[in-house]
Amino acid sequence: MMDRIELTGLRAFGHHGALEHERREGQTFVVDLALELDLSAAAAGDDLSATVHYGELAERAVAAVGSSRFDLIEALANHLAELVLSDTRVAAVTVRVAKPDAPIPVPFDEVAVVLRRARDGAA
Repeated sequence: MMDRIELTGLRAFGHHGALEHERREGQTFVVDLALELDLSAAAAGDDLSATVHYGELAERAVAAVGSSRFDLIEALANHLAELVLSDTRVAAVTVRVAKPDAPIPVPFDEVAVVLRRARDGAA
């Protein structure tokens, strides 16, 4: 198992949804990212440049939620996975996108999509 950086509970406002009013009015999405990568150099050298800067990643992820538009949170999650994997140090990422205010006519806590994407050769 590789090392992990986990960034949980990122809140971002976006205009995603299959319904027209969701795309027009927007809503809050909650994003979790779990990056799989080798952190040994960063740990041994106490060197920020040897790891993924999770503060900058958080800002990029929030900006991506706000600047893109998808009908499905599955597509949004895939978009975020591609963003994370653009850093070649990341071997794989698990993305969870939750939609706590989804237009579901029964009581619920949240609906979420979870996907994992890996580089070729990464398990």
